[in-house]
Amino acid sequence: MQDNFTKLDLSEYIVKFKKYLAREKPLYLEGDLKINYEKIQEISKFDVLISQSVKNLDASLMKLSKFGILHIDEIYEFVKIVKYFLYLKKIKFDAKFKAWLEKIEIPQSIVDITNYFNSSGELKEDIDERFLNLKNSLKLKNEQILVELKKIIYSKSLQNYMVDSSVHFIQDQECILLRGGFNHYLKGTIISRSANGFFYVVPNAVSKLKSEQSEIIDKYQELLYEYAKQISATFNKNLLFLKFINSAFDTADNLIARAAMAKEGDLEFVLCDSSSDVVLKDFSHPALKNPKPVSISFTKKILLITGVNAGGKSMLLKSILSASLLAKYLLPMKINSTHSKIGSFKEFIAILEDPQNSKNDISTFAGRMISFSTLFHKKNALVGVDEIELGTDFEEAASLYSVLLTSLIKNNIKLVVTTHHKRLALLLSKSDDVELVAALFDEEASRPKYEFLKGTIGKSYAFETALRYGIAKTFVTKAKELYGKDKQNLDQIIQKTLNLELELKEKLQSLDQKDKKIDALKIRLENDIKEFDEFKKELISKLELEFYNAINEARRGIKFENIKDKQRSINKANKLFKNIDLGQSDLVPDKFEVGNFAKFNNLKGEIVSINKNSATLLCDGIKLKAPLSSLKKISKNDMPKKNQVSISVTKPSSADIILDLHGLRVEEALERLDKFLNTSLIAGFDEVIIKHGIGTGKLARAVKEFLSDYKGVKEFYDAPPSEGGFGAKIVKF
Repeated sequence: MQDNFTKLDLSEYIVKFKKYLAREKPLYLEGDLKINYEKIQEISKFDVLISQSVKNLDASLMKLSKFGILHIDEIYEFVKIVKYFLYLKKIKFDAKFKAWLEKIEIPQSIVDITNYFNSSGELKEDIDERFLNLKNSLKLKNEQILVELKKIIYSKSLQNYMVDSSVHFIQDQECILLRGGFNHYLKGTIISRSANGFFYVVPNAVSKLKSEQSEIIDKYQELLYEYAKQISATFNKNLLFLKFINSAFDTADNLIARAAMAKEGDLEFVLCDSSSDVVLKDFSHPALKNPKPVSISFTKKILLITGVNAGGKSMLLKSILSASLLAKYLLPMKINSTHSKIGSFKEFIAILEDPQNSKNDISTFAGRMISFSTLFHKKNALVGVDEIELGTDFEEAASLYSVLLTSLIKNNIKLVVTTHHKRLALLLSKSDDVELVAALFDEEASRPKYEFLKGTIGKSYAFETALRYGIAKTFVTKAKELYGKDKQNLDQIIQKTLNLELELKEKLQSLDQKDKKIDALKIRLENDIKEFDEFKKELISKLELEFYNAINEARRGIKFENIKDKQRSINKANKLFKNIDLGQSDLVPDKFEVGNFAKFNNLKGEIVSINKNSATLLCDGIKLKAPLSSLKKISKNDMPKKNQVSISVTKPSSADIILDLHGLRVEEALERLDKFLNTSLIAGFDEVIIKHGIGTGKLARAVKEFLSDYKGVKEFYDAPPSEGGFGAKIVKF
C-alpha cells in the first residue's frame, strides 16, 4: 500500500500526517468507519492538544509479561499515555468519543504512579526524601570539583604550563589542558591529548572527589532501581489494562491526528459508501501548489481520459485514485465533501511508470502485460493506467486493450485510463460501461486549460505543445507538412463524428427514458379514466334510485284520501329529494400559482404554467395539461418518493465457526476467508476463529490486513494458547 502512496505523489502528504502522530503506526483505522468518522467530527469541535511522542512499548509489555523490571524511562512512556487519557477525560466531549472514553477505567494504583513523575520524566523529589538528599549531595560534590579545579588553574606554580584557564569535559570527566612538564608540579591522570599535542589532565584531588561523586550517583541509581522494581510489580498486576490502554492510545492518537490535520489545513473528510462511484467536487491533489480544483463524476466501469498533452490527464487519474485512497483510510483532503461521493474499494492498483530498466530485463510492453495479467485475479479494485498504449504499436495495443478492459470490468473492477490515441476511444465509446472525458486546450492562448469535458474525445495538440515547450517553429512546420493536411482534416472529421455519435447516443438515451415515462403516464391516465367511468356509473345508478324513491313516495301520497296523510307523504318525498347528493360542494375553489404542487386524478406534479382555464403540470419529467377545475392543491411532502430497493438474504442452512487455512497459498486462503466471513455474517455469528499458523508469517500478515479492511469485522486479536495462540485470530462481528 505504501507503494501506491508513492506512485500517486502522496509521500509528502503522508510524512506531514505522521507529524501529527505521537508514534509510528499503520494508517488504517480499526473498527467501523462511520463510527470513527463521527468520533473525528466530535473531536474537531474542541481544541485538543496532540500527545507527546511515545515510544513503541511492545518490548516493554513483553518484559512485564515475563515479570521483568522496566527501566524508569520505559515506565515514563506508560505514564505519558495514562496522563494523556486523564487529560482527554476532562474535555467535555458529547457523543460517541465520550462514550468510548468513559469505558476506559484507569486503576487508581496506575493514576498514583503518574503522580510520581514531573513533566521532564524524572521522579519527583517529594515522593522520597532520599532523592532530595542524594541530589543535594551530588550538587555539593559538583561544586567541590569545580572549586578544586579553579584553585589548581589559578595556582602560580602551573601558570607556565596552562594552555588556557577553562574547565574541559573529556570522556565525561572534568579536566584541564596542560603543556608537557606539568608532572613536576601536579599529580594527575592524563585522559587524552589535544590536536596540538597538549594534555587533558584530571588532578588526583579531583579524581578523589569524582570517586565520591560516583558513589552518590550509584546510590541514586540504586534508589531509582528500587522504585522501578516497585512500579514494575504494580504494572505486572495491571498488565491486561496496560496492553489495552497501549492499543487504545493508538486508536485515539489516530483519530486526533486526523482531526488536527483537517483543522489546521482546512481539509474535509469523505466517508466511503457502499457504492463503486467516485464523484469529486473541487478536489485538490495534495502534491500540487495552488492547483486548479478537479470536479469529475465517475459512475460507470471505465473512465477513458483523452486530449491535450500536459493538460492534466495523468493528474486527473492520480486525483481520482488519491481521493479514493484517502477516503478509504479516512484521511482529510481538500474537497467539497458535501457534493462528493466515494465508494469502497478493497484494493488500489496504479500502473503508471515505465517498467523497463536494466535490472528487470523486460520491455515496456512486457512489463505492462505482466501488470495486466495480475488484474484478472482481483475483485472490487480501482485501477489506474497511464498512457495505456505505452511501449508498442498503438493500433495493435488499442485492439488488445479493448478486449482486456472489457473483460476486466466483469470482475467488478473500475478502471481510469489515459491515452493520446483515438483508436482505443473509438473501440470503447460504443459501450454503456465507458465514460469519456477530454482534456481541453485553449487555442487562442495556445495552452491547456486543465479542465475536462465529459462525453467527448479530445485532440492531442502535439504540434501546439511542441511549440509551447521550445521546439523551433520551422521543425513543427515541416512536421505538419510531413503529417499532411489531409491527415489532419481526416482526424478532425473522425473526432467530430465520434463526438456527434456520442452526443446522439446521449440524446437517444434521454428520449428513450422520456418515452418510458410517457408510457407509464399513459397507463396511469387510462386507469384513472376507467376508474372515473366506473365511479360515474355507480353515481348515476345511485341518483336514479334516489330520484325513483322520491317520486314513488310522492305518487303514493296522492292515493291517500286523508289530507294530512297526503301532506306527510309529500313532505317525505321533498325531504328525500333534498337529500339527494348531486356532487355539489360549498368549498371555495383552489387558487393556483406557478410553482404550486397539484394532483390531477392519481397524477401529482408541479405547476409550471397557467392559462385561463388550464394548467401545465410537470409529472416525473413529463409535461401534462389539465383543467384548473380538475386540479387539487397538495403540499410538496405529498409528492411521490423515489422507489426504495429492498434486499433479502437467505440465511445459510449450515455454517462452521472455525476456518483452518494451514498449507494454503495466500490468494487461495484469502478467497476462502472472504467466503467464510460472508457466510458467518449471514449466519448471525458473533465470533469465529481463523487458524492460519505461524510459518514464515506471510499468511498471518495477509490475514491480518484482510481482516483490517473487512467492513463487517468489529475487532480481532490473537487467540488464546489453547486455540492456537499467535497462529490464530479471534474475529468478532
